[in-house]
Amino acid sequence: MSAMTTTDLAEALRRSGIIDVRSDTLTVGMYSTDASLYRVPPRAVVFPRHVEEIEATLTLARESGVPITARGAGTSIAGNAIGPGIVIDTSRYMNRVLEVDPYSRTALVEAGAIHATLQAQARRVGLRFGPDPSSHSRCTVGGMIGNNACGNRALGYGRTSDNVVGMDLLTAAGTRLSATTGVAGGPPTLTGDDALVARLTDLRDAHLAIIRTEFGTFGRQVSGYALEHLAPENGLDVGRMLVGSEGTLAMATHARVRLVSDPPATALAVLGFPDIYAAGDVAHLLKGLGAIAAEGIDSRIVDVVRVRRGPQAVPDLPRGAAWMLVEVPGEDIASATAAAEHICREIESLDARVVTDPAQARSLWKIREDGAGLSARSQRDRPAHAGWEDAAVPPHRLGDYLRAFDDLLAQHDVQGLPYGHFGDGCLHIRLDIELDTPGAQERYRSLVEEAADLVAAHGGSLSGEHGDGRARSALLPRMYGPETIALFGAVKHAFDPTNLLNPGVLVDPAPVDADLRIPAARKAAVPLAFGYPEDGGDFSQAVHRCTGVGKCRAAGTSTTVMCPSYQATGEEKDSTRGRARVLQEMLNGSTVTGGWRSPEVHDALDLCLSCKGCASDCPTGVDMATYKAEALHQTWKGRLRPRSHYSLGRLPQLARIASHAPRLVNAMTSLPGLKKLTLPAAGVDPRRNLPTFAAETFRTWVQREGMIASAAQMAGAEHPVAIFVDSFTDHFSPHVGRTTVALLREAGFTPFVPAEALCCGLTLISTGQLDAAKSTMEAAVRVLAPAADAGIPVLGMEPSCTAALRHDLPRLVDSAAARKVSTTVRTIAELLGTAIDEGRWDAPDLTGTEVVAQPHCHQHAVMSWSADEALLARTGATLTRLGGCCGLAGNWGVELGHYDVSVQVAELQLLPAIRDAAADTVVLADGFSCQTQIADLSEREGVHLVELLSREPRRSRSRDPKGSLHTYGGGRRSG
Repeated sequence: MSAMTTTDLAEALRRSGIIDVRSDTLTVGMYSTDASLYRVPPRAVVFPRHVEEIEATLTLARESGVPITARGAGTSIAGNAIGPGIVIDTSRYMNRVLEVDPYSRTALVEAGAIHATLQAQARRVGLRFGPDPSSHSRCTVGGMIGNNACGNRALGYGRTSDNVVGMDLLTAAGTRLSATTGVAGGPPTLTGDDALVARLTDLRDAHLAIIRTEFGTFGRQVSGYALEHLAPENGLDVGRMLVGSEGTLAMATHARVRLVSDPPATALAVLGFPDIYAAGDVAHLLKGLGAIAAEGIDSRIVDVVRVRRGPQAVPDLPRGAAWMLVEVPGEDIASATAAAEHICREIESLDARVVTDPAQARSLWKIREDGAGLSARSQRDRPAHAGWEDAAVPPHRLGDYLRAFDDLLAQHDVQGLPYGHFGDGCLHIRLDIELDTPGAQERYRSLVEEAADLVAAHGGSLSGEHGDGRARSALLPRMYGPETIALFGAVKHAFDPTNLLNPGVLVDPAPVDADLRIPAARKAAVPLAFGYPEDGGDFSQAVHRCTGVGKCRAAGTSTTVMCPSYQATGEEKDSTRGRARVLQEMLNGSTVTGGWRSPEVHDALDLCLSCKGCASDCPTGVDMATYKAEALHQTWKGRLRPRSHYSLGRLPQLARIASHAPRLVNAMTSLPGLKKLTLPAAGVDPRRNLPTFAAETFRTWVQREGMIASAAQMAGAEHPVAIFVDSFTDHFSPHVGRTTVALLREAGFTPFVPAEALCCGLTLISTGQLDAAKSTMEAAVRVLAPAADAGIPVLGMEPSCTAALRHDLPRLVDSAAARKVSTTVRTIAELLGTAIDEGRWDAPDLTGTEVVAQPHCHQHAVMSWSADEALLARTGATLTRLGGCCGLAGNWGVELGHYDVSVQVAELQLLPAIRDAAADTVVLADGFSCQTQIADLSEREGVHLVELLSREPRRSRSRDPKGSLHTYGGGRRSG
């Protein structure tokens, strides 16, 4: 390693013409890990904009003796995207799809191009890139080339090495290579270094017997170098051999990949088996029956999905305790269905069904796609790790391997959730071996060594698609003989004689238990505000839920939120994963050494919107909103806080004061000069408009209506409902409260409001004032507990407050009463759905009404939006549901320094959808934040669900043609 200091190294890189070089502790901490068990801090991270910057980096690294590791999205599960020197991340700038050619059926991409971006552009001309790993929404093509990624449909489309037509590469010596493969049918070539070709030819000829007998034995033999492609019969195909070399031989900068046609139609045969072994026994038959995907899951992972996401997350499955999802193509849906039915008849199973409904198929594939995250905790709720992640055996031996492997795990008292590409013989599993206990590393090493021996005994490969990396390179001698291991070293030396590229991977590796990151984890040394019941009260375990799979780096969809800040900035520190890594480093005290008050911690958390999207969208259940609130609490406890914590965190109290003279307050806050002075002084961006206080609060109207009552007084009422009056509805949107009361009465409920003014503590939580939030919630529990004890539901009207009562309340207030209250909290859609089911209410007929809906992020994460969606479906309205966040996120988008990113987030989905909507389209947004953002940034107004449902007559009544919805203008209602 070079004696050059990190500062000198970064400065030298910049002098070499590289624009984006980072060596700060924040970046070093984030790039110390990938999605693996390993932690190796780099000295610097380079984000190249073009090939010349990569060349300059290699030149400096070579001259200074600093190693290089290429990195894409950092989703490597084997530890092949981390290294001790310079990490080159191509995903930030070198991420373009340069060409999609429908005539040659190829695409030209830069190494950092995202798989999903390539697929989207290829889809426009009716084509696709065949391999589709579960990380397709964020993984890069360069990363796929590095580890020869496969995915669910490799059975039909092959591995990445079967789909790369050519590559441009750079060697450690700075030589530009151009490789074409035999994939397109022509002879493979390698130009740029004739001496290298000669050395490889000599090595091949000297070891031809080994190459022909030990390599290419079955489709998922990924471990080691793919030397079978060097054989004479394969034309010395160096390009295909380089695919899967994990960045140890050369670095790909561009690739031309093969595109294929998507089948016109597909159907899914779902086969049920008594156990996973029976599924493995027949998996090898499926390719011969025309399957393009054959994925196996069992009850262990399905049960986890039901527990974490609710029973509705799993469609009806055939009888059994294990299942295979078998996709077959067809020229039309009829022929695809016939092919699926044929598989159901041919394969011996307990039960089977054919799925042709796309929504049901997506739900089933989602279980499989999220496997890496869902399996990160075992059935006994222990962290499960990726050390033995993707071994493969010849498919006809899969059943026997599964039996033997489960026996091995039982001997070690280890559990996992198995799933995988059964048609290819590839099994994914994470193991819940406890790595943070004495002797754990030795036990881990013993287990994986025995597992490697087991795979070798079944003629398999230690890796079936993720590569060997740091997790399995040291185990290669258990799969290959000494001469083969020596041959790997010779190939490495031919390309990289100074061992500059990804050292310690494949050749001369460290032991499998070196550099494990979990043993370095330390518990938080201070009393915590939140209880973290899912993590045994341990903040360290909570932040270590992040395994690095990187789903937070994916672009948002129509049903997901995570992670809006990353989608806006593209910065790793603004992703859920980046933040989790910084918090892990803070707890470990390694690169981030200042504890809770570390500037790195607050830099990473600053743009966290606290949207809670990760709490539901992250497969491992990372809840960054809670972690941020805890960090703010620990940082500012007993200290003078930022101004916005007082002005926005104490908004409910300030609103109650303002309600005594709302017209005066509104007049004062609307004065432009005063606004420019007072808002920045309060920590608020002056470009924001202050909400208008209502002339009369909702609680005042409630009192006039005689609705104040206690749970005891409502004991004999018909379908009583306790309305939780939140500050936003009370002071800014009382019309929503009045409309809610009318709807409840119409649906046969008896609504009432407790006498005491309550608050959920939301604004205190989001600003980290958790002691005050706890006191506020305790007061709410005392008032609401009698209703909960009487079985009376508590209705929340504002989604963020409703979510606080459901989710945050039992985590801040550790009492049986708090837990009971949280379980009684309902949304209006949930209550009205019950009324429909019981025949007490009919949904309005909104046929012909176009609705663009922006669900509140907290509702999406905590309550889900399924009840609202089902209710709207009953109205007949045409619904377009938006994903992502509106960008305001309560106090976050109002605070100084956040306005620009807030607008960027709104531009991801919300604002384009509003601009594209017809003039009479209803913009549905229950959240006060969402409505505020819509009013501030567009000429439209968001309406609450109760307003939409109240503007049309019931289905059971005649329709009044004059009762149609009108287009809402830009102003915000004030009561």
